[in-house]
Amino acid sequence: MLTERQLFILRVLIDDYIKHVEPVGSRTISKREDITFSPATIRNELADLEDLGFLEKTHTSSGRIPSEKGYRFYVDHLLPSLSLAKNETGTADLLFTEKMVEAEALFDHSAKILSDLTNYTAVVLGPKAMNMKLRHLQIIPLSSQMAVAIFVTNTGHVENRQIYLPDHIEPADLEKLVNILNERLSGVRLVELNNRIHSELSAVFKKHLRSYQNMDVFLDQLLLWSKKANLFYGGKTNMLSQPEFRDLDKVRPLLDFLETQELMEQLVSSTVKGVTVKIGTENEHEAMRNCSVINASYTMHGKHLGTISLIGPTRMEYKKVISLLDSLSKEMTKRLNDFSN
Repeated sequence: MLTERQLFILRVLIDDYIKHVEPVGSRTISKREDITFSPATIRNELADLEDLGFLEKTHTSSGRIPSEKGYRFYVDHLLPSLSLAKNETGTADLLFTEKMVEAEALFDHSAKILSDLTNYTAVVLGPKAMNMKLRHLQIIPLSSQMAVAIFVTNTGHVENRQIYLPDHIEPADLEKLVNILNERLSGVRLVELNNRIHSELSAVFKKHLRSYQNMDVFLDQLLLWSKKANLFYGGKTNMLSQPEFRDLDKVRPLLDFLETQELMEQLVSSTVKGVTVKIGTENEHEAMRNCSVINASYTMHGKHLGTISLIGPTRMEYKKVISLLDSLSKEMTKRLNDFSN
């Protein structure tokens, strides 16, 4: 159990290291106006905190830096109240000043602005298209053989896809087909559309469509969905500006990791409500061992939809970032609920 003095000194040291990226010694701490302890007392407490595993001593300086255990304790127990300062709240509002009618625009804009606010890498994990619900479908012929299918979902997601038309399909039949699909399948998850069509609508198509032949192949092509989630990035190379990653050999595996869709999905996926923080080796992949990842989940009508995340060095501005992500995830939830109304 740490004493009040040790708690205070640990918080002061971590705050100073996050700000200046320099090992912190007893003289640096003793010069603060709010410090009443002698340098000798501070040295003893720093040594004890190092013995307890909260601090590490670098070989190039008599000062100390936080250990991974120290950062974890700081995040869990020493952060001040997580309320955004006035100027940060005003800056956060920039994310939502524009009227956006598509979820993708909101995700993309959020990632880019968030990376600018923090100078870290921002990632928004959007929902998989297959898990969204159909709001409206259009099929626009381009020729006698090709058309563009336009899907609009309950999240505001718009997906355009070029498709081959069945041989000899009549324009009137194509229009009837679209009307039937919109009337019978609005509100159904995209991944369930194919089964619903085959189990419930085959007889309807036969009754109302003259050119029903080859329709099964056409519908299977129309309703083929990717199982991948959408990732939206801001500041992919921001790590290069962090002092910890000036060594290109050190940062290259990290940049490669950021380019790998499957690994990134695993990294930023979280169904935990609120904000989660993974520090250093708590991230399983070797390339992320010198990083912290902060995820905040967002929902729509109470259902988990995705996450908004920041990736930075373990020396991260945790108070600012956690406050910002908490605020933005709540605002994103509100906007997505507005989309679906």
